[in-house]
Amino acid sequence: MPRQTGTAPAHQTAPGQQATPARSTVGPDPTPYPAAVTHVERLPVRPGATAPWPDWVPADLRDVLTTRGVQQPWRHQAYAADLAYSGRHVIVATGTGSGKSLAYLLPALAKLLSDPRATVLYLAPTKALAADQLRAVADLGLDGVRPACYDGDTPQPERAWIRQHARFVLTNPDMLHRGILPRHGAWSNFLRRLTYVIVDECHSYRGVFGSHVAHVLRRLRRQTERYQRVRPTTAPGTPVFILASATSGEPARAGSQLTGLPVEPVTEDSAPRGAVTFALWEPPLLPGARADTDDLTPVRRSALRESADLLADAVAAGVRTLAFVRSRRGAEVVASSARRALDEVAPGLGDRVAAYRAGFLAEERRALERALTTGELLGLASTNALELGVDLVGLDAVLICGYPGTRASLWQQAGRAGRAGREALAVLIARDDPLDTYLVHHPEAVFGRPVEATVLDPTNPYVLGPQLCCAAAEGALTSADIELFGGASVKQTLDELVAAGLLRRRPTGWYWTAAGRPEVDLRGEGGTPVDVVETSTGRLLGTVDPGSSHFLIHPGAVYLHQGVSYVVDDLDLDGACALVHAEEPDWSTHAREVTSLSVAAVREYRDAGPVGLFVGDVDVTSQVVSYQRRRIGSGEVLDTRPLDLPARQLRTVAVWFTVSPAALAAAGVEPADVPGALHAAEHAAIGLLPLIATCDRWDIGGLSTAAHADTEAPTVFVYDGHPGGAGFAERAYQAARTWLRATRDLIAACGCETGCPSCVQSPKCGNGNNPLGKADAVRVLDVVLTSLPESAD
Repeated sequence: MPRQTGTAPAHQTAPGQQATPARSTVGPDPTPYPAAVTHVERLPVRPGATAPWPDWVPADLRDVLTTRGVQQPWRHQAYAADLAYSGRHVIVATGTGSGKSLAYLLPALAKLLSDPRATVLYLAPTKALAADQLRAVADLGLDGVRPACYDGDTPQPERAWIRQHARFVLTNPDMLHRGILPRHGAWSNFLRRLTYVIVDECHSYRGVFGSHVAHVLRRLRRQTERYQRVRPTTAPGTPVFILASATSGEPARAGSQLTGLPVEPVTEDSAPRGAVTFALWEPPLLPGARADTDDLTPVRRSALRESADLLADAVAAGVRTLAFVRSRRGAEVVASSARRALDEVAPGLGDRVAAYRAGFLAEERRALERALTTGELLGLASTNALELGVDLVGLDAVLICGYPGTRASLWQQAGRAGRAGREALAVLIARDDPLDTYLVHHPEAVFGRPVEATVLDPTNPYVLGPQLCCAAAEGALTSADIELFGGASVKQTLDELVAAGLLRRRPTGWYWTAAGRPEVDLRGEGGTPVDVVETSTGRLLGTVDPGSSHFLIHPGAVYLHQGVSYVVDDLDLDGACALVHAEEPDWSTHAREVTSLSVAAVREYRDAGPVGLFVGDVDVTSQVVSYQRRRIGSGEVLDTRPLDLPARQLRTVAVWFTVSPAALAAAGVEPADVPGALHAAEHAAIGLLPLIATCDRWDIGGLSTAAHADTEAPTVFVYDGHPGGAGFAERAYQAARTWLRATRDLIAACGCETGCPSCVQSPKCGNGNNPLGKADAVRVLDVVLTSLPESAD
């Protein structure tokens, strides 16, 4: 069980009200810090407030929890547990380490102990979190609970036993979608007695993934109601949904969108918190690179190198540290660099640092989790795979290499340290990126600001249609199901599915027409993961999602696995397999993509004289056409090599603005400079969109052109990188002035002369960041902001 203490926590580019913890010290601090530290925030110790045990908690459960140090629940735990036990759906949206698990385990375990027929289903977004919760429940040693994990790593011989005998099943939405609901008949006894559904870390269900999960939960409700209606063994109105979330904006609305049910929010965090020191860190300019010259582009030290050095320093000092890194490759680079630095100081010390990421085999992940918990490892460089919920007791510090995209994720990652109530350190290390640069110089945008609301859209036709097919394959859809899945939009989608021959309409409902199951990928990754196999041995090294395969494992790409470099020999997209050989080249690889875009439909627009603001549907065609080899260390481009990979099509949602050529000329932007001005504004706008929407810059793409065929005007597009959209473009349209004002201010405030990665250069630009016009981008955005009315927000 988690302890009852904690802390708060043409030119193209490929694709709330709950406040953050209270502040105690803002601005300069008397303690001397390295020049790289731009701000230090101190979050004070907060005492806890307890409540009596609810009367319905069985004595044996209370006794077990008491022996494990839980003398009384925190006030918010007792309140949420009471709501759930009384049959009301609830979302607990409190800080990291606040003991949300006890809030949902109290009613769930109490029901299992008092009713021998009841069952509970627990859903986590990651296997690691489900495994962690299984250990916590099993360690309680309660008779008759019979917890078990049911996921892709569960051996086949155990699965039948779990279906028939387990009463507390822990799984993930992917397994519920692929393994449980399609075989609901085999789960009939479990579903008939299902009393509680626990949805942990539900703030992670956003965008396309969240929209899919919302329908998976509706499919679960549908099948549960079916079995409980035929042979009722539970109270009316069950199962009760209990959702747990990091602090988030509008948690009740997010919970209702996810479940389709009215949800009661619990947001007051009454758990104690140890003091947290949170530093914002900007890597220095490299020697010789100056921001005040006309002929030298400023170059900052890599955030990866800075993170590796800080991780090595922390481990050398015996500080147990977790470094969050944005990419799989980055996690490998940070871990290997830290290991090398430590071995130079004390041979063998590097063995106490490792990388952790998705794509590792299950046994590798479990071993790393155990080693960090026991202290065998002192440092771990991880992707966000360890962001959610896993109780890493004993961590002293967290390094965050690059803003993770949302304030919710930032506080969730920072909260991994100090979970035993001790003082903790968190450091956000800025990448050379517009948003990161903005945040480390505008701490007010990080601290004391509301956490974003979760964005999802269950009505997305690219989500709704496939999910209705899945539901029909599990049992014919009837008129009663229309409201469950979304009302009016469902009727139209059903007609389209019938016209396409995917469903057949009969007097008794809509039937799935094919023999097999619909192939639907919840995470929007577009199919089967690609296996990475060592050519000489046939050993499976890991997997890469198909959406990233063109960039990460194209022929000639350098692929890293646990600090070892491999070069890709061949990529078989049809066979979902990449063959690699071990090699230590002195160069890295960077794929180049070209993109075209056409407007399919305008949903809404604002006419602001010389400026137009639009949101609508677009068709995007993209293709990875080549890659550069760059020398490690200097970044020198060695050569560019062509690639022959298929183009990919995307129908999605975009926000775009147009500016009349006359207005640009009046603002001082010469016709020859318009492409560079729009291109720079596009890059910066993409970088700043995560400031107002729950997205990552890698979730979105963009395109700019001095004369687009569909708009017949200079245009900047920013689009969602998911089929059907993910809600990000709509959010940008609604908050356009706030978004574009921050974009303009960032560019204007940057100290470089002609543009740099901190303002208008993009790490994923398909045109090699050329042309770019920094000063002209400010002029373009001034025209847009002057023209747009205040209502454009």
